[in-house]
Order: sequence, then structure tokens, then C-alpha cells
Amino acid sequence: MQAKIRSTTVLGIRHNGEIALGADGQATMDKHVAKSNVRKIRKLQDGKIVTGFAGSTADAFMLLDKFDEKLNGYGGNLKRAAIELAKEWRKDQYLRKLEAMMIVVDKDELLILSGTGDVLEPDSDVAAIGSGAMYAQAAALALKKHAPHLSARQMVEDALHIAADICIYTNHNLMIEQPV
Repeated sequence: MQAKIRSTTVLGIRHNGEIALGADGQATMDKHVAKSNVRKIRKLQDGKIVTGFAGSTADAFMLLDKFDEKLNGYGGNLKRAAIELAKEWRKDQYLRKLEAMMIVVDKDELLILSGTGDVLEPDSDVAAIGSGAMYAQAAALALKKHAPHLSARQMVEDALHIAADICIYTNHNLMIEQPV
């Protein structure tokens, strides 16, 4: 049996008019840390779009390339590109087999692109995917409620550190970006 690679906690928060997206750097193979500084956050469209991915790395890069194509085809319109990617994801036999998810953001939008080809807008302005998603999401929701003075970037950082303290598939090697 092939060892399952687990990795990633990706968290996006919209708060007080700003959006931040961050991820840890750990990739775990079976019970061992395979790599501790994986770059799971990417900037597209000259930094106007920021993406974070979870799941199979090869599959995530395939989706990232497809998403970038859609962004270029729709003039950088994040929501339109996400919807068109989701349509293709559902229709294409090869894409349907990909095991990855993405969070995509621009200065206004925060979206989750699921492995089933869905485009989700989180109600709470918090989006989380990956192995430590529920830990990071719970921490982020608590920070939004009880520490509203923090910036979106500070909330992402603090919530990811809390997730890393709890989840064995998440580390403290963080990368956080904000769209320009």
C-alpha cells in the first residue's frame, strides 16, 4: 500500500475590508514529515489574486495552471474564472479525478474551489482547507469574535499557529500573503 501524503492547512480571512491568505509549510508522508517548507501560497495576476492549495501537489499545480488560464481568459475576474474552472472540473473526466482544493482571493472576494467542482463563498468570511482546516477555522472564528481589533493578516497568523499547536499535520512555518 502506498503511503498517503498529508499536508496543508490553508486559511483565508476577510476582516475589516482586507483579506489575507496563509498556509503552513508541512507535507507529511504516512507518519513522517516529508518536507517542512512547502510553498502552498501563490500569487497570480501581478499579485492581485492569491491562491492556496491543499491535496496532491501535482493535482494542485494542474488546477492552478487551469485557474490561471481562466483568469487570463476572463480579464482577471476572480469569480467568473472560478465558476468557469468549476464547470470544466465537473465536465472533464481527467479533472474530476484530481485530488486537490483551492482557496482563491482578490481584494474583494474569498472563495473555496472544492474537489467536486463547487465554488463556495464562506458565510463567516473564513475559508479553511486541508488537514488542519477545522482547527484553523475554529481559531479564526474565535479571533474574529473576540479580537476584532486584529488585522486579517494577524488573524491568519494567529489561527494557523493555534492549528499547528493542535494538528500533527500542520507546522509553524507559515507563508501569508494579501492581494494588492
